[in-house]
Amino acid sequence: MRFLSHGPDFVKRVATGPSDEQLMRRYQAGDVGAFEALLRRHRAAIHAFLCRLTGDPARAEDLAQETWLKVVAAAPRWERRARFTTWAFSIARNIAVDEARRAVHRATESLDAARPGSAPLRDGVAADLPGPDRGAESALLRPKLEAALAALPLEQREVFVLREYAGVPFAEIAEITGAPVPTVKSRMRYALEALRSELARLGILPEEAAAEGRSALP
Repeated sequence: MRFLSHGPDFVKRVATGPSDEQLMRRYQAGDVGAFEALLRRHRAAIHAFLCRLTGDPARAEDLAQETWLKVVAAAPRWERRARFTTWAFSIARNIAVDEARRAVHRATESLDAARPGSAPLRDGVAADLPGPDRGAESALLRPKLEAALAALPLEQREVFVLREYAGVPFAEIAEITGAPVPTVKSRMRYALEALRSELARLGILPEEAAAEGRSALP
């Protein structure tokens, strides 16, 4: 069972015209228009990847801008050892991971800091969370799927997004994440199992489908 089909906003191979790698060679030779073509071709896919990786469209936009700036900065050193998309997704992924680590560090410092005359902020976080009845406010599948996706560990979420949304092969996901192919497939398996279980819990998938999915995961 596949959760989503690959839509027109995600990575596609261009049937006609120069390849990504040919465009990169042209850009290295001084053809600015070649970079603009790459940007038009892959900007939406990079932003979609970062948006689902972070769960924050505004933050994803900032990270996407940083990604393309790094592509420009690294372009003179680019060599065709992998597809352009693999290289670009690697840059985007590393930027997102680094930013997430910084955010965790900042959040930890903030939660550990005590306010004058009060307990540390951590003690009040649980009380501020919305009640469980809030989950019934929307019956739409997509918000629930996005929420379930955001709850996955980062290493599982990035594999799922690259595979299901961007259609990146497992071998290239391994290059992007720096993990062996068996590890990538294992992370995909755990992601699918967790998503199916959560959607079954929400009543979107029957329990039987979730159980069958666990026994037939790739």
